[in-house]
Amino acid sequence: MQRIRLRYTKRGRLRFTSHRDFQRAFERALRRSAVPMAYSAGFTPHPKVSYANAAPTGVASEAEYLEIGLAEARDPEALRAQLDESLPNGLDITDAVEVRTPNFVERLEASEWQVRLDQVTPEEAGRAIAAFLAAEQVEVERRTKNGVRVFDARGAVAALELLSPQVGDGNETGTDGTADVRSTNPCAILRLVVRHATPAVRPDDVLSGLRATADLAPPVPAEVTRLAQGPLDEETGTVTDPLALDRAAAPAGL
Repeated sequence: MQRIRLRYTKRGRLRFTSHRDFQRAFERALRRSAVPMAYSAGFTPHPKVSYANAAPTGVASEAEYLEIGLAEARDPEALRAQLDESLPNGLDITDAVEVRTPNFVERLEASEWQVRLDQVTPEEAGRAIAAFLAAEQVEVERRTKNGVRVFDARGAVAALELLSPQVGDGNETGTDGTADVRSTNPCAILRLVVRHATPAVRPDDVLSGLRATADLAPPVPAEVTRLAQGPLDEETGTVTDPLALDRAAAPAGL
C-alpha cells in the first residue's frame, strides 16, 4: 500500500465549512477522480484517510494536512492535481508527498496564525501585546460541553507581534488572492505562533487573554488565518515545513 500526505487550504467563504463538510467533499473528490483507495477491513470498510489537527470552523487556513492510503501506486504530483480539480475553489490541494517517515502528527508542534483586527488601531494592539507578553500567566475561560474550563493562554504562545499596521484603502488583497475591499477604519494585524499543547490554545483564547490583560475588545470579530503548522524552531519562533523530512528521504531522482 502506498501512502500519500497532502496539504490543503480553506480559503474565502470555504473557511465556514466544518471538518465534516470537508470530509464529505474530499471523499466525493476521491470518487470523481477514481483514486484507487485502500480500504479498512471489517463489515463496513472505509477508505484509508486520516486527518491531522483540523482548523476550527470559520477559520481560514493555508496549512491543513491529511494522509491517504492507495491500493495502487500513483505519482504524488499527478494525484494532487487530479484531486485539486475535483474540489471547489477555496478547498485547494497545494502539496503532496509520498510517506517515507513515521510520526507525522508529532511534527505538528505549533501553528502560525495571522489575526486581523478591524477597527483596532496599531497603537491599541501594540499596548495589549506588550501587556500580554509581560504576564507570566494569563488565565482565560472557555465554555466546553463539560462546562467552563479555565487555563493559561500565555504559556502556549511562542511568538506574538504586530505586523504591517495599516488603514484600509479598499485595495488590499486577501489571503485567498481575491480583492479584499475595506473601509477607511483602522486595522491591526497580528502574527501569532502557538504551541500545540494540552489543553489546546486557540487564537480566540489569546484574544481573550488580550482582553483580560489590556481590555482589548475588538468591535467586530477577528479574521483568523492559519499560515503554517509544523515543527517549531524555538530560537526564532518560526514554524517549518512538516513534509520536509518525507521529501528529504525520497530516493535521488524522484
